Amino acid sequence: MEKRFEYFAQLAVMSILVVGCFLVLRPFLAAMLLATVACVSTWPLYLWLLRRMKGRQNIAAFTMTLSLALVVILPLALVAYNLADNITAFYDGVKQAVEAGPLEPPAWVKGIPIVGRSVDGYWHLLATNQEEMLALVKRFLESAKDFLLAGGILLGQGVVEMSLAAFVSFFFYRNGEALLRFLNVAMDRVVGTHAVNVLGIINNTVQGVMYGLLGTALAQGLMATIGFAIAGVPAALLLGVVTCLLSLIPVGPPLIWGSAAIWLFYQGAVGWGIFMLLWGFFLISSVDNVVKPLLISRSSNLPFILVLFGVMGGVLAFGFVGVFIGPTLLAVGFSLLQEWTARNSKV
Repeated sequence: MEKRFEYFAQLAVMSILVVGCFLVLRPFLAAMLLATVACVSTWPLYLWLLRRMKGRQNIAAFTMTLSLALVVILPLALVAYNLADNITAFYDGVKQAVEAGPLEPPAWVKGIPIVGRSVDGYWHLLATNQEEMLALVKRFLESAKDFLLAGGILLGQGVVEMSLAAFVSFFFYRNGEALLRFLNVAMDRVVGTHAVNVLGIINNTVQGVMYGLLGTALAQGLMATIGFAIAGVPAALLLGVVTCLLSLIPVGPPLIWGSAAIWLFYQGAVGWGIFMLLWGFFLISSVDNVVKPLLISRSSNLPFILVLFGVMGGVLAFGFVGVFIGPTLLAVGFSLLQEWTARNSKV
């Protein structure tokens, strides 16, 4: 009876300790998870850098942390700043243009097959009816402004989370070998003889998903920048960076190249508008269907629906950084489940 009481007392103390530690670390959980994902994904590069620096862990860890900040955090911060700085100016400019006088539709609108005359007639109605135009502007631009401002705030929060993750990653890099030894011992006690295999699956899956997400984002951003520059769209590089960031969301890039095509049509550059639509559909968005599955399938046969749920659920749970954390966690769980079912089927 005494041993039984002692057992439950130890269990209660451990439970309270675990809950207490979780409550203390919960505000930093997203940053710690992101730092873990970043370190696992770039660990081979860190080991190479450590050898080049003759085992100087502090310098190698600082170099990796600084590189992450310059490559990921700085562009994200610039986009968030420009987005927040230009949204209000854009909104005020459109509103002033509407209030200044009627905006006549371009001549080519009437020539659009099937719907051209209807669109031209409704546009003329809006141009001659100031109240109707102002009501339309208020209805759509207010919503668009709120949506874009919310996106800017989300990006700003992402910058803060990533900055904290970069700070944490310095210690993960520096003490990585000791952490790996601890994980090996812990996994060996929990999983047993399959510990090495499980850690290998986790490592390969994390690297595959991150390479897939970032590789696709960079490819789409590059193709978008080239397309915008060819079509003569202003701020092609900035729009390419935004496309790169939004490519982490399945429906993100079409919002950018579609808006660029609409702008070109409005400017009267119908040919370039058609070019932008074709370039966006066949080159920018098709990258998502080729590069991402190719990179992710090397380590994890993750279904598209899990990638989608991982991105959306990750954003809801962790904010902007959830676009990295969500798919990675689901991919690791899915891969471990596949390994477990395959192992049991052999028994």
